[in-house]
Order: sequence, then C-alpha cells, then structure tokens
Amino acid sequence: MNTMLRKSVLGIAGLAVAGGLAAGPLNHATSDGPVGGSPIAAAVQAEKPDSGKLIPHGVQGEQSRIELTDEQTGNVKEIIAATKKAGMDERAAVVSIATALQESKLENLGHLGDRNDHDSQGLFQQRPSSGWGTVEQITDPQYSTTAFLKGLKQVDGWQEMPLTEAAQTVQVSAHPFLYAQWEQQAADLVAEHWNS
Repeated sequence: MNTMLRKSVLGIAGLAVAGGLAAGPLNHATSDGPVGGSPIAAAVQAEKPDSGKLIPHGVQGEQSRIELTDEQTGNVKEIIAATKKAGMDERAAVVSIATALQESKLENLGHLGDRNDHDSQGLFQQRPSSGWGTVEQITDPQYSTTAFLKGLKQVDGWQEMPLTEAAQTVQVSAHPFLYAQWEQQAADLVAEHWNS
C-alpha cells in the first residue's frame, strides 16, 4: 500500500512539474525581448473589412459552415474579383458568396442530369431558359457573379436588407430563408480574401 501511495504522489508531482514547464517561460512572452535573442518577425496584414459592414444586421438563425477545397476557395476569389470589378463593396461580396454557398456549395456545377433543378447550372444555379445567359456563360464564375450582381444592383435598398431578402429578390428561390445560414462563413471568407 505504501508503494502505491508513493507512486501516486510521485506521479502527481511529475504532472505538476510537466504542467509547470508547459505553462512556464517557454510559452509566455517577456518584456526582455525574444527568447534566445532571435528577432521575431512581425506579420503586417492589410486592413480587414469591418465586420459591422460585412454583417450589418447580424446573422439570422443557425449558421452552417463547410470546409472548402482549393477549387471552392478559387471560386470565392473569383466572386470577390468580379465584385470589385463591378464597383461594389464587401457587403455585395458577402451576399454573393452566401448565395453561391447555398446554391452550389461554391462548386461550379454543370448539368446534373436527373438531379438537376430544371436547367440550373454554375455557382449560382442560374438557368439559361430564364435569361441568365448561355451554359458557357453561366458556368464561368466571373460572368455568373457579374450577372448576379447586376440583379442585386436593381434591387432598391439591397444594402439595408437582411441577406436572405436581398439574395431571394435576385434568385427567386423556392427556399428563400436558406441563404441566411451561410452569412457568417461568407463574411469570414470576404474578410480573409478581400485584400489578398
């Protein structure tokens, strides 16, 4: 019994020492300068967009989030580039990205056969039969984003609307409230990539 007690006490003491080392000077900055005399490089970032501008009404309802592939991230950058080219601000990019997240999960979808919603294609699931453009056009991220933004510009007061209302006015979806679930991720993506 004494051996068990002794081992327990030594084990607890060992954890305390190890915990102290982990929480000790190696993990805390001091005012004496960098550890080991090595200079620490300071990262200079471009100013990120104001979160109040990205989500002026706060998010509505539960938020969804997905991990993005390189292709999806590339499509985010295409949407941001098209938004800038159209002379629109970060909020327009948030609305656009949230819309594309809902419509295609930021994948530039071609015709899905039996799973297709009519003739919807591309990032925004735009339909050639509804006048959005040809299949080649609406599966081009720059073109489809510009087409979406032209529609958004025609919505009076879109800047003051909740995201789901602005997106729905352009898209005319059968499920208008689903856009709202992507607002936080869209804002995070705009904050991350607007100045990149």
